[in-house]
Amino acid sequence: MRQGPAPSETPGSPGGGRLPRDHTQAILETTKHVAALLKTTGKPFALAGSVAAFAHGLPARFQHDTDFCVRPEDSGVVIEALEEGGIAMRRAPEDWLVKGRSGGEEIDLIFELARRPVSTELLARAEVRPVDSVWMPVLAPTDLMDARLTALCEHYCDFGDLLPMARMLREQIDWDRMNREHRDAPLSDAFLYLLERLHVVDFDRREDAS
Repeated sequence: MRQGPAPSETPGSPGGGRLPRDHTQAILETTKHVAALLKTTGKPFALAGSVAAFAHGLPARFQHDTDFCVRPEDSGVVIEALEEGGIAMRRAPEDWLVKGRSGGEEIDLIFELARRPVSTELLARAEVRPVDSVWMPVLAPTDLMDARLTALCEHYCDFGDLLPMARMLREQIDWDRMNREHRDAPLSDAFLYLLERLHVVDFDRREDAS
């Protein structure tokens, strides 16, 4: 006698069950839905975070949400578009983002990246790439790395995710810019030093004679 549903089934579903929910695909579906809604606004935007890294060729190692950058001045228009598209939006404790939820997945609408307001120039550097067959603007690799290095702190200092990103996107990242902007921050500088020791990049760290 059968005692319960098979591992691939969900209790109470028609015909005995359905396959477990694929979280990776669920995030991709949410990402595509949000991008389609943002396109209708005519406002510039760009995919960010781990899904953006995936769009540039990294393996899918998604975190708990999908992230999009928009300019602060466009916040009202884009929030309204997402709400009209069926996405529940809510204020976050942080004043630089708004959160949403769709299909069980979290969405971060980001107005500030790397401690700077999202700008027209930042979004203009985005590259249009396919994300699970849907084309959308994706933050440039240098800007993705800049944001990740800026986020390093005593409470979050995980080089495990940063190292594969640096290896796979090293030809697309402006490392001289990263060296200039992050060498005075201890944690970021430690990661850049690690990249040197692993021969991922080669910096000229000599100070000017002056």
